[in-house]
Amino acid sequence: MAATDIRPYQVSVPEESLDHLKQRLSLTSLPDELESSDWDYGAPLADVKRLLNHWQQSYDWRQHEAQMNKLPQYMTRISVQGFDDLDIHFVHQTSPLENAIPLLFIHGWPGSFLEVTKILPLLADTKDGTEPAFHIVAPSLPNFGFSQGVSKKGFSLPQYAEVCHNLMLRLGYPQYVTQGGDWGTWITRTIGLLYPSACKASHINMIGTRESPTPRTPTESAHLTSVERAGLARSAWFQTDGSGYSGIQATKPQTLGYALHDSPVGLLAWIYEKLHDWTDAYDWRDDEILTWVCVYAFSTAGPAASVRIYRESTHAEGGVWLMEKTRGYVPGVKLGLAYFPRDIYVHPVEWGRGMGEVVLERVNERGGHFAAWECPESIAGDLKAMFGKGGGAEGVIEGRMGGMG
Repeated sequence: MAATDIRPYQVSVPEESLDHLKQRLSLTSLPDELESSDWDYGAPLADVKRLLNHWQQSYDWRQHEAQMNKLPQYMTRISVQGFDDLDIHFVHQTSPLENAIPLLFIHGWPGSFLEVTKILPLLADTKDGTEPAFHIVAPSLPNFGFSQGVSKKGFSLPQYAEVCHNLMLRLGYPQYVTQGGDWGTWITRTIGLLYPSACKASHINMIGTRESPTPRTPTESAHLTSVERAGLARSAWFQTDGSGYSGIQATKPQTLGYALHDSPVGLLAWIYEKLHDWTDAYDWRDDEILTWVCVYAFSTAGPAASVRIYRESTHAEGGVWLMEKTRGYVPGVKLGLAYFPRDIYVHPVEWGRGMGEVVLERVNERGGHFAAWECPESIAGDLKAMFGKGGGAEGVIEGRMGGMG
């Protein structure tokens, strides 16, 4: 593939990979568990057994692969300063309206490009021109999904931002807006810091702010709403009982990688726990869970590569400094904030107002970490409100009114 080529892409997992997966599943040996441990100790044995049986007996990857291949998928090679060029997989849903707003959607871990799929039809419906139109670009990040893996150390937030920015330029979008959660939040914020003339506005969920911008006092909590107090309790739960995975992935990802790569059930349990704990009683179907896991199992770089972002973003030169900058004020980029009660960080709204020029702020009554999947109407609604007529980011890109005149 030439350096500037963009070619259509179809997911096609080799039959031998499916056979190898079946073989490994058949050799699975499961541990016992303590009585009445439920979710306190991690993914329950009964759940993992059920999912393993479904994976072995009923789950049809080819059916879900065919659904993915209905998406407008492409592959192109993107240059990254100091690293080898990378083949990047992406979804690109274009609007028939030329002046549609270019929207870059960035996933996180343990998500993938699949997270954009539920908002694609919602954003395609412009209600006869009364709502804004979007050209939507949703890449598989390097080391994720069907994008190429990175072979050198030091690939951190600036490099992920560079890949996404260069992809938008490759597609003819010198200015664009972004949406992201999880690592998508940190990467879109980094894009805003590094490419402020290109990234004109960002909408984020998982709002990882600095602490209160005003000094804490003994009576500070009295000024918080009951919802905000519940949010801080949720955030405290995550720090004490939900964040152990992050400590491992940020320190010794290679050690964990052996298990994720070699054991499909180990990969399943590692991801499934987060799908359960980070959502708001979302009714995950077994096929949904296994498809999310299979995107990692069949990924181009392998599942071990995906967790390296934690180590690189906290150990690469300037990584911690830059991550801290993304929590603070990013000038020149209009900001939309979506709060969901079962996210992993749920801070008071006042704290979020210190992150930039906030033009949309939404406190949702339900929803969790994977908002675009769990509550697609909320994310799509925010984007339409933010960039539509009368929205705080209306006309933020000159000449691109999203078809609204």
